[in-house]
Amino acid sequence: MPPFTVIKLDIQGQETWRYSGQVLQRGPNQLLLEAYFDREDRIFYDMPLRKGDRFVETYYSDRWYNIYEIHAKGDDHLRGWYCNIGYPAKIGKDSLSYVDLALDLLVFPDGKQVILDDDEFAELHLSTHDRAQALDAMTELQESFKSKLAQ
Repeated sequence: MPPFTVIKLDIQGQETWRYSGQVLQRGPNQLLLEAYFDREDRIFYDMPLRKGDRFVETYYSDRWYNIYEIHAKGDDHLRGWYCNIGYPAKIGKDSLSYVDLALDLLVFPDGKQVILDDDEFAELHLSTHDRAQALDAMTELQESFKSKLAQ
């Protein structure tokens, strides 16, 4: 299967990151993709990220977020989830793009949640509707992970 390209855009529509992955599954409004972390090793809010960590990424064309499930290089244990709040993804045949709205949610396997970049989100020039959609998406994600990890 040919590589699938992911394009992250900022609020002005400018490309900020591009990488490739492999499609694992397609649905009418979503795409599941596998990609590997291609940046230098770092600690990100107490979560180690290593070059080669496996990301299982879910993009939606009808939801205001995407979810990255992060697995450690080597033993593939679950490190946690990183969720981007953004406009619904535009999913094409061999690429997708999404506009990132700065607001993110980091979730650890123990259930701990950390909201990231809410200060940057607050500064974005968004319509009242779009700001409400983004905040509703954050609430939906938080509740979803609380339910998922409480089981």
